[in-house]
Amino acid sequence: MKWATWQDIGVDRMACIWLIQRHIDPAAEFVFFPSQSSAPADAEPFDIPGVRFTHRRGHATFHALVADHTLNDPVLARIAAIVDEADIIQPVTVEPAAPGLDLLCRGLRRISGDDSEAARRGCQLLMPCMHNCVQRVKEKHYEMDNPRTREGRSRRLPLAYQEIC
Repeated sequence: MKWATWQDIGVDRMACIWLIQRHIDPAAEFVFFPSQSSAPADAEPFDIPGVRFTHRRGHATFHALVADHTLNDPVLARIAAIVDEADIIQPVTVEPAAPGLDLLCRGLRRISGDDSEAARRGCQLLMPCMHNCVQRVKEKHYEMDNPRTREGRSRRLPLAYQEIC
C-alpha cells in the first residue's frame, strides 16, 4: 500500500514511517509531496490536517496510528509518549528523551538528500529508542518512569519484543 505525507519530514512523520513499516504495513511505500499539493489519490495520507491519521486531542499522528490499529503494546505506548512530547509543545515535560529525539530528527532531515533518505535514517534512529523502551518494560520501570501510564496498563512484554532482548 502507498502512504503519503508532506515533504520535509520531522520527528512525528519519521516515527510514523517506522511504525507503519514495523507494525502496520511491512510492504508500505511512501510518497512525499509539497504541502501546497494534494496527496496522491492512490495513497493513504498521514500527518496532514483533516485526514484520518493525523494529530488528535493533543497527540501526535504516531499516537493516532497506534490507537486506530489497536496496537496495545507498552513499548509503543512509551514511544508514542516520547514522540508526542518531541512533536507537540507540552505544558509539562515528562519524557527526558523527547527534546533529544526531536533535535536528532531535525538534524537527520538537514543532512539527508531527500525525505526517503531522512526516513531511512529516522527509522535507524528509532531502533535504539525502541530497544531502550523494551528494556525499561522488561525491568518494569515503565509505569514508574511515565506518569501518563500509572493507571495500571499491562507490563507484559509482547512476544515480538522477547526475541529482540
